[in-house]
Amino acid sequence: MRLYEERLGVPGTWSWLAVMLGVMTAAVLLPFGPAIAAGGGAAAGAAAAGALRVYGGVRIVVTGGELVAGPMRFPLRSLGLAEILDPEEAFLWRTRRADVRAPMLLRGYVPTALRIQLHDPDRAAPYLYLSTRQPATLLAVLSFARRSQSPGGMEVG
Repeated sequence: MRLYEERLGVPGTWSWLAVMLGVMTAAVLLPFGPAIAAGGGAAAGAAAAGALRVYGGVRIVVTGGELVAGPMRFPLRSLGLAEILDPEEAFLWRTRRADVRAPMLLRGYVPTALRIQLHDPDRAAPYLYLSTRQPATLLAVLSFARRSQSPGGMEVG
């Protein structure tokens, strides 16, 4: 059962990147003929659009027993206190305050984030950094999931 799901899609304005790549490819291929230029431009634009869709297709999912952030999976029992990061704090934790051991689901176009302490003996990571557009909602869902999983356990929040 999914309690929370968020897709970190790229902003719609980024589609101009795919269009511009297609136009530039067509311009480079124009000496080989208009048909080749049009085909190459369309192929390059489609490839760029596909790459943007894949990059923005990463999801954050909270189920009854785990947090899935892109390719990473964390049991809820290994999560500690969480902190909502506003855009300024999120920038600091992505740059100067970042710990190289910390797993990050980082998307620079998402200004806010959630930093969650990790208590997992199998990982040396001190915290988990998640870019999220809805940090307060994610924090509330994690708190609810942790409370419903183990009533006497440590809470997130």
